[in-house]
Amino acid sequence: MTLAFDIVLSGLILGGMYALTAMGLTLQYGVARIMNLSYGEFLVAAAFFAYWMFSSLAVSPLLGLIVILPLAFVANWAIYQIVLMPLVRRSKNRDMLEVDSILATFGLLFVIQGVMLVVFGGQYYSYSYLSIPLTLFGTTVAANRLLALVFALVIGLVVYLALKHTRTGTAIRAVAVNPVSAQLSAIDVRAAAAFAYALGGALVAAGGVLVSMFLTFNAAMGVAFTMKALIVVIMGGVGNMMGALVAGLLLGVAETAVARLVDPGLTLAVTFALFLVVLLVRPTGLFGRPTS
Repeated sequence: MTLAFDIVLSGLILGGMYALTAMGLTLQYGVARIMNLSYGEFLVAAAFFAYWMFSSLAVSPLLGLIVILPLAFVANWAIYQIVLMPLVRRSKNRDMLEVDSILATFGLLFVIQGVMLVVFGGQYYSYSYLSIPLTLFGTTVAANRLLALVFALVIGLVVYLALKHTRTGTAIRAVAVNPVSAQLSAIDVRAAAAFAYALGGALVAAGGVLVSMFLTFNAAMGVAFTMKALIVVIMGGVGNMMGALVAGLLLGVAETAVARLVDPGLTLAVTFALFLVVLLVRPTGLFGRPTS
């Protein structure tokens, strides 16, 4: 019972981080149709920002969220307007925009990564924040990991409810389903896409801050986070926030179970195995809708 609870709890903590970061990519790809290959770099940049605030200014990373999230939102909104909007204007359809955005964000990946390497170097960083062991039902877990899980779930739930029950959220979901029909309903598609892209950037920044509380990180780790987020988005169903949440938690528990019961070296294998199984059974993802 203790081992099972330990696996589930550790898996939910890892899955919560996956889910939160994937929800941001769901907004950027599912709504704005931007395949953002530099997505993970923003997570790492937020982790470095949290590290700097904690080590230099003695600011708690949880309090740092109040500063980092608005900055990430503004930065991503500016990137969309300056870098990606020309691509949006010249693209004849969403498929063409997706291809163009892959090339643009691939270059952006190296720009951001290069800046971080110049400033912080290639070494790994970490800091000690609330690394206090707590015992729950016979399982020992660090307090910072539990806090990260709680904040990830709260942030994810708030965003999900806002998208479901607000006028702006309804407009964003309409654009994700059918931008042409949304435009006919007097929805400003480009404004909604820009807002969704910026909100996605804020969510990945939140994930970066929370991850920095208990993981070591360096400037070259962004690609790994991008890959995991993309897997979760496709597993859950492109554009579906609840799908990203469920798929992230499922992937986290599966990876933890294999690492504890079989071999830690097989976590990447189980990730892709689960990914393939879901696509074979549900080609559009767990919560994706079949296209007509």
